[in-house]
Amino acid sequence: MRFPWLILAFIFIPFITQAQDGLIVGKVVQEGTTKPIPRASVFLGNSSVGSATGEDGTFTLSGVRLGQYTLVVKVLGYEDYTKTVLVGREPIRLNIEMVQKPMMLREVVISSEADWRKNYEAFRKEFIGVDQNAKYCTIMNPRILNLTYNQTKQLLHADADEFLIVENKALGYRIKFLLNDFNIDKISGIISRSGQRVFEELPGTEAQKKLWHQRREEAYYGSAMHFYRSLYTDTYKQQGFIVYRFRRTLNPLRPSDDVIRQKYKMFRELKRVDSANYYATLSTYSKYANENLMQPPLDQFEILNTYSPGIFSLHFINFLYIVYTKKMDDTPDRDLYRPITQANYAVSVLTPTAPFALFDMNGIMLQDPPLTEGAWARNRLSDELPVDYVPDHVPDPR
Repeated sequence: MRFPWLILAFIFIPFITQAQDGLIVGKVVQEGTTKPIPRASVFLGNSSVGSATGEDGTFTLSGVRLGQYTLVVKVLGYEDYTKTVLVGREPIRLNIEMVQKPMMLREVVISSEADWRKNYEAFRKEFIGVDQNAKYCTIMNPRILNLTYNQTKQLLHADADEFLIVENKALGYRIKFLLNDFNIDKISGIISRSGQRVFEELPGTEAQKKLWHQRREEAYYGSAMHFYRSLYTDTYKQQGFIVYRFRRTLNPLRPSDDVIRQKYKMFRELKRVDSANYYATLSTYSKYANENLMQPPLDQFEILNTYSPGIFSLHFINFLYIVYTKKMDDTPDRDLYRPITQANYAVSVLTPTAPFALFDMNGIMLQDPPLTEGAWARNRLSDELPVDYVPDHVPDPR
């Protein structure tokens, strides 16, 4: 008598599983009209979820992992549309009006082919990375990049008006990146970028897919996404993370970045090469002194609160020092403190930019992210995974 019930269970299990994921449906039209816009790209920023509108302007994004996302709509001739959505178990229905983009002429920056290639190589190094995975990454359309270098400020800027397409054959993704702003500050050593991207699976053989899966797992474990997910589920200690309060002071022998930049600019203009080189050398000094970890390691309740359903707040003063004991890291870093008694584990240091920072169930920072140094700061596009990636051996807490 149980056999029919068993059949029904197998029939309904896929629907029960699917119900654990979110659904977004909508229609894209011209502003102030009901005229649909077909073939618009619609995706959730930094995820693997994307689609295009049909001839009637409608779209469906299904199987979405619960969490907060930036929904992005891009179509030629219109301003990019973005909207923050919190995906739960109830469907989200949207009616999106696209604003036509005014015709604007971009300022033409004239540079030689040699200068463009030099700037591009610097961009590629910091955007893609230089690790083993980076060797298998190819920018498919580099000429869409707008690249400028300010010699006085030693600042390289890049942006693009359309998708920058990168094929990562180490992890098996094609990444379409809307690059709004990318900067390399050679004085401070700070790399900043803003933009949205969507991940698409590359086609491959079974052997390739097996290798991609292995490399994705390696990229996930020890990452910031791994840490934040394990932090809110209070499993971070079992998964190999140790968190400390961290104290340090500024190095009195090294002037601030602004002072170094001003002095370097002044002496270059005065053609006093030795003085300019002196300040350039000072920029290579470690920024910090008197560094020490505060014992004992921190428990979850000391740094985490629930902000709202599905959203969590990270709070701390001074700095957080995060050790991942299941991965070694011998990369030289003059500004990264390592106690003599500690093995060369992967270490990341967080500096708060606000009283607290918000992140979601996907382990992704949403508001006021802390500044990052160390292992996480060195991660580039070559190691990035979509925010909806789910690894092996870690229960999905949704």
